[in-house]
Amino acid sequence: MKKQDLYFGVCLGLFFCPFFLSQNVFDFYMASVSAHALLMSFWKFAILATLGEVIGLRIVRGHYYTPGFGLWPRALVWGGLGVGIQMAFVIFATGAPAVVSKFLVPLPQGILGQPFSGEKLIAAFAVSVSMNLIFAPLFMTLHRVTDTHIQETGGTLRGFFSPIDFGRILKNMDWQVMWGFVFKKTLPLFWIPAHTITFLLPEMHRVLFAALLGIVLGTILAFASLAKSGQMATD
Repeated sequence: MKKQDLYFGVCLGLFFCPFFLSQNVFDFYMASVSAHALLMSFWKFAILATLGEVIGLRIVRGHYYTPGFGLWPRALVWGGLGVGIQMAFVIFATGAPAVVSKFLVPLPQGILGQPFSGEKLIAAFAVSVSMNLIFAPLFMTLHRVTDTHIQETGGTLRGFFSPIDFGRILKNMDWQVMWGFVFKKTLPLFWIPAHTITFLLPEMHRVLFAALLGIVLGTILAFASLAKSGQMATD
């Protein structure tokens, strides 16, 4: 373990410890999530998913930060995507069980809020499959576009707010990586099972679990983005 890893771990511990050691801090967080779901989702993903990208950078390049990485632009992107994810959770958690109930297996209304059962497992799986097949590919492609834009503009906030050339970036995107790794492997092998578990949890815990998944998501997408350069960490 390098000194930078030790410092990084200490900083993470100092940041997260209050949520575990202080009931007042934890209660304030949960109350804020309930009262300001979209705003808290912005901050949750801005912090945790960006953290995942930082960890991915350390894995691939050997450092937690490099010039042009664009820490603040990435945090802004993740915050915005976090708002979209929060909305998607509501949309698919409402719609997917209704579709299953109408066309496949009758499910009680509000099944995801009930104790574990076979019916709840079916509902949670339906939510996960529909969300990951319909919403996730668009979400991941948009993230890749913004990631490329951040890299091309030097990772600066000023560059980030310049117009994004969507057509050119989409045309030049490495679709072999996007399809062969991000879509074809991570969606069925990780995200569909992970989000099935998410929607089996009580609603008050889904936010926390999604936050933890945000770290994993950031790490996976960062690795997919950086690994193609062939520059793996050697120290």
